[in-house]
Amino acid sequence: MEFIEILGFVAGMCTSSSILPQLIKTLKTKEAQDVSVFMFIVMMTGNSLWVYYGFDKSDLPIILTNFLALGLNIAMLVLKYKYRHS
Repeated sequence: MEFIEILGFVAGMCTSSSILPQLIKTLKTKEAQDVSVFMFIVMMTGNSLWVYYGFDKSDLPIILTNFLALGLNIAMLVLKYKYRHS
C-alpha cells in the first residue's frame, strides 16, 4: 500500500468517525431532540455520492471510509427516531 493510500484512509477515518461523540452522547442520554435530521440527510447524500465516486475511480480509501460514515449517519438517524419522545 502506498503512502498516499494510507493518508487517504487516515483522513477518511478522522472525518468519518467525527460523528462518534454525538452517537455516544445520544446513547448515554437517550435524548436526540437537538439532532438535525436535515443535516444527516445531506451528509448521507454526500457520503453516498462519495462511495459512487470511489467505485468509479476504484479508490478503496474513499469507498470504505464513506461507507463507514454512511453507516454511522444512518445509526444516528435511527437513534433520533428511537428517542424522539424523550
